[in-house]
Amino acid sequence: MQYKVSDWLPTTAKEVKERGWEELDIILFSGDAYIDHPAFGAAVIGRIIEAEGLKVAIVPQPNWRDDLRDFKKMGKPRLFFGVTSGSMDSMVNHYTANKRLRSDDAYTPSGKAGFRPDYATQVYSTILKELFPDVPVMIGGIEASLRRVTHYDYWQDKLMPGILESTKADLLVYGMGEKPLKEILRLMQKGVPFSSLTTIPQTAYIHKEEELPKNKIWNDIELSSHEECLKDKIKYAKNFRHVEEESNRWQAARLIQPIGENKIVINPPYPPMSSKELDASFDLPFTRLPHPKYNKKGNIPAFEMIKFSVNMHRGCFGGCSFCTISAHQGKFIASRSEKSILKEVRAITEMPDFKGYISDLGGPSANMYKMQGKDLRICERCARPSCIHPNICSNLNTDHTPMTKIYEKVNNMHDIKKAFVGSGVRYDMLYNKMASTKEQESHKEYMTELVSKHVSGRLKVAPEHTSNEVLKLMRKPDFKLFYKFKKDFDEINKANDLNQQIIPYFISSHPGSQVEDMVNLAVETKQLDFRLEQVQDFTPTPMTVATVIFYAGVHPYTLEKTFTAKTKEQKQNQRIFLFWYKPEYKKKIESLLKQNNQQELINQLFTKEKKDVHFAKKSNINTSNRKKRYGKRK
Repeated sequence: MQYKVSDWLPTTAKEVKERGWEELDIILFSGDAYIDHPAFGAAVIGRIIEAEGLKVAIVPQPNWRDDLRDFKKMGKPRLFFGVTSGSMDSMVNHYTANKRLRSDDAYTPSGKAGFRPDYATQVYSTILKELFPDVPVMIGGIEASLRRVTHYDYWQDKLMPGILESTKADLLVYGMGEKPLKEILRLMQKGVPFSSLTTIPQTAYIHKEEELPKNKIWNDIELSSHEECLKDKIKYAKNFRHVEEESNRWQAARLIQPIGENKIVINPPYPPMSSKELDASFDLPFTRLPHPKYNKKGNIPAFEMIKFSVNMHRGCFGGCSFCTISAHQGKFIASRSEKSILKEVRAITEMPDFKGYISDLGGPSANMYKMQGKDLRICERCARPSCIHPNICSNLNTDHTPMTKIYEKVNNMHDIKKAFVGSGVRYDMLYNKMASTKEQESHKEYMTELVSKHVSGRLKVAPEHTSNEVLKLMRKPDFKLFYKFKKDFDEINKANDLNQQIIPYFISSHPGSQVEDMVNLAVETKQLDFRLEQVQDFTPTPMTVATVIFYAGVHPYTLEKTFTAKTKEQKQNQRIFLFWYKPEYKKKIESLLKQNNQQELINQLFTKEKKDVHFAKKSNINTSNRKKRYGKRK
């Protein structure tokens, strides 16, 4: 299909004029390049606004260091400015876990760095407020969403106030923004002033008056004030528990946090989107391509990675302690219809450079499509942050049949040579002891279909650690399940005469993890004949359990003290065990182990003899003080 520039949303004053528009209703500012694709938030928001009959333009990656012409070129919008840092938190985008500046940006042509500022949401909003003080500013996206209350900022190493305070924005939309945005647009087109938009679910605002707007449906929970959190880490930790629980409730309370003389008011989220609602978002008239303005500026890495992939659902009920997905997308799964998914696959096959391979049929976790509670009335009352930890909920339907059927249908489509699953698989759900016989059969069928037909040679899974004490803190399953999964994976490969690999992800320096835990990780993964590649050092990001532990030193649910590696040396001493096989780390590892009289472990790590064992031998490092380190569990 041949596109013309007007098939994209306008990004310049010239493009606006060519449409014959004299005034814009809404102007969006984004830290990403403009890619007109359902995987990129600014494009989705822009297309929704367009579908509501309003005039919208996007200013991608505005220059904040010159005379600010990018912020002025479109003039004033009739309704409001919208601001997002982009698809990633700008600080995670810019810095490594060691706070080193990254040299690239996957959301910019040619992967060039330097086209967005640190704290992009704050920078863009502040500029707009200074230039156009009478125009409302609405903020959204992951950076704003996860900073809606007092939060720990790893890069400044201190607690920061809710982002509404620092940006002076008028309204914050948190989570996936389609439903609140549509309600905002509906009310504004009825003539409701922006300042009166105080009762819309899934939004937050600063309230400056004594009395709060009344709502008979919502209960209120008052959090400790920002000032109290600055003085008392325990109050900050307790706040987090309320925020996480209410973010993942079907019928949540309104949260109120005092700050100075004002209050940040966070309205409860909307219920999960229906398939019809989610389809409507994905079925908007996207070109699925970057704006033509980038044609001569090089490929955009983030687009290249997903352009032949299909996102089947949103949300994740894993609730991992270090992950922000459930905090932003919610724990309840919203799934697209089979019709919508197959329609997108057909659209991909018509792209001129498509070679027959779908890179991913997935989602935040590959195998959660169509999963929900068997009795939704129980889900509506549930406050568990994870549906699968510490055990898989007996009310959770883990039937994998809908996914297996879609995989088969896509693979059988004309012009499809193979459809891969590139998203991470939650293998613990394939061994659900609470499942019915029918569900357990679906797990086996899914596993066989996945491994025999949808692995591109390497399958991603994320055990994250081998220590069960650390895994409990991570809200991840016992490592024994990984052995079972690998055994089944290998058997299916053998039966189908395939030579495929598992690529496991691991994290160092996660709260609770100490050097001895990393030593055991190194020994066990060596016994499994892994040379780890997909690893990361824990990075504290706003609104996760692990970040609260990192800053406050206690678990927000139990308030028990928990060790976390914080110094550069502590973190490095853990990270090197992920790469025990690299010659440059051998001397340092030997030195650390000799300090603890662990010659046996040195021999286990560096012997050339390959040991054929099913379970790795645990190290004999003294763990008698573990109860002291982790605290008694409730």
